Amino acid sequence: MTDNVDESMRLDWSTVLPEARDAMVQLESVAHHAGLPRELLELVKIRVSQVNGCAYCLDMHTKEARNLGEREQRIYALPAWRETPFYTPRERAALEWAEAVTKVSDGVPDALVKALEEQFSAREIAGLTAAVIAINSWNRWAISLKAEQPGAYRPDLAR
Repeated sequence: MTDNVDESMRLDWSTVLPEARDAMVQLESVAHHAGLPRELLELVKIRVSQVNGCAYCLDMHTKEARNLGEREQRIYALPAWRETPFYTPRERAALEWAEAVTKVSDGVPDALVKALEEQFSAREIAGLTAAVIAINSWNRWAISLKAEQPGAYRPDLAR
């Protein structure tokens, strides 16, 4: 059976509107300079990309996480992170926050903010939120415009 998925790019948005790409890169940079471990940010990016169904970003961030030494087991279990013992309380708080910010129309309960404040400083919460907003935006660019080919990401060329 042949899969009829059209893999061609719909629009090269970063060339057509480079200011938008520059703004995205700037937001990503702000998130990465808020003092959060890159390993944690990669877990969050993977989880948000799973929720959004972004194949390209999943490919990218699972490769990045593995390059940082993340265990396969923890990557594979992210869809069921609540049911596994593989994540620290800090990671659980970040993943819960990432899902809430991604599904913002469901609301963000005060209790969730309190739990987050037990694990992160105000600057880290702002940085984590910026990272979640950034990956949600990257997902939307990639999915809506088929901006990148899933499987094509090469960490060795990204530096």
